[in-house]
Amino acid sequence: MIVIGGGLAGLSAGVALAEAGWRVRLFEQRPFLGGRATSYWLPDGEHVDNCQHVTFGCCTNLEDFYRRVGVAEKIKFFDRLVLQDPQGRRGSLHAGILPAPMHLMGSFLTFAPLALKDKLAIGRGMLAIFQGKGQPEELKSGRPVSMQQWLESKGQTPQAIERFWRAVLVSALSEELDRIDARYGIQVFWKSVLATRKGYLMGVPVVELGALYDECRTSIEGKGGEVNLRASLRGLKFEGNQLKSVVFDGGKEEVADAMVLALPHRALDELLPEEVKRQNPDLGQISKIQDAPITGVHFWFDREVMSEPFLTLLETTTQWIFNKSMLRGGKNGTAKEKGQYLQLVISASYDLLEKPRQEIIDLCLAEVRQALPLAGAANLLKATVIKEAAATFSPQPGVDGWRPRQQTSVKGMFLAGDWTATGWPATMEGAVRSGYLAAEAVLRAAGTPREFLRPDLAPDGLAGILS
Repeated sequence: MIVIGGGLAGLSAGVALAEAGWRVRLFEQRPFLGGRATSYWLPDGEHVDNCQHVTFGCCTNLEDFYRRVGVAEKIKFFDRLVLQDPQGRRGSLHAGILPAPMHLMGSFLTFAPLALKDKLAIGRGMLAIFQGKGQPEELKSGRPVSMQQWLESKGQTPQAIERFWRAVLVSALSEELDRIDARYGIQVFWKSVLATRKGYLMGVPVVELGALYDECRTSIEGKGGEVNLRASLRGLKFEGNQLKSVVFDGGKEEVADAMVLALPHRALDELLPEEVKRQNPDLGQISKIQDAPITGVHFWFDREVMSEPFLTLLETTTQWIFNKSMLRGGKNGTAKEKGQYLQLVISASYDLLEKPRQEIIDLCLAEVRQALPLAGAANLLKATVIKEAAATFSPQPGVDGWRPRQQTSVKGMFLAGDWTATGWPATMEGAVRSGYLAAEAVLRAAGTPREFLRPDLAPDGLAGILS
């Protein structure tokens, strides 16, 4: 059994197949595991995450994967989300005593950045999502509808769209509202906000992302498999409609009874021969899937400027500020760390791709100093910018028509990746789902079926009674 790709999709497929008794050989072109959700050392010795990744209570398969590889305790969950507008007014979303779907209502009613008319509009939108159980009737026709179009059809105010719907969805789906399929935007609110009390809880790793994957290697190698780093895939060899082998640097060729290709969609599209695409319509649409960018900005200050673990900013370029010092080691970080390290996240950062890094630093530093008064008197010791032009696939309207299933029509070839048909958008949960589905497809084809995919959280409270 060969798995190509050491991101979450490949790792989850490899771990599942190893548990099922297969000898897994995993190949990753980089010198580390984790793919886009990893960390690495900068030349100056700082260890940074390529982007801040989080999970939520509704991400049942990611939770299961972390448990399988023994790192669940390295994720800390928070029950309070704090948002701040440009005027410095803060709102906090947290569960009260009411059951789902009303558990956040108390904090929402006192949410300072929104006016009453905005809250009433949002309430109407939420009611439509709840009544449709996350699948409103008007979206069942099959005609692609953007989230922006759906919100406008529900009479959402400009302020409600900008300070609530956009604040949540651009971060969750890494795309702008007019480029998000409404089904995915609605799914976010149904699964994380309305259906259960647990769904909205946000989990943040308290270690560098790369530290989450050491146990993945142990899980595979401990069951007789192997993990090969710095192994760059150069080609796929087919005989008829069967994948026979994979070729690495130096012409090294590897064969296996089954191969899971856990590659970025563009990389796979470039490797597939045109003849194979013509013979297999399920593979011919991959090139239509587009990418969305994310930019991470890292600041090291000479003193503490932030007391919260994280903060969401409204109507600014900067969307999230994560207090990495606190998350990794306590109030001000480790004993050796006297300053404070913050990581900023900007999803769907199309406007920043062509900007010089210093211009991005200056822009974000001004926003941080406006949002965090203590930052105004602090010295910025150093900063870095990490741009990922192809951080996620874009959940554009109609994208599901181009996402292939994990079991392809090519014999011996299986796919994994958040961009494959998982029913989820581009998230770590979607990546793990794809890996589990690929493992199930391999076992099903071998005549030894087994289930790995975990179901969604069942609606609870009144949501459970009325659903």
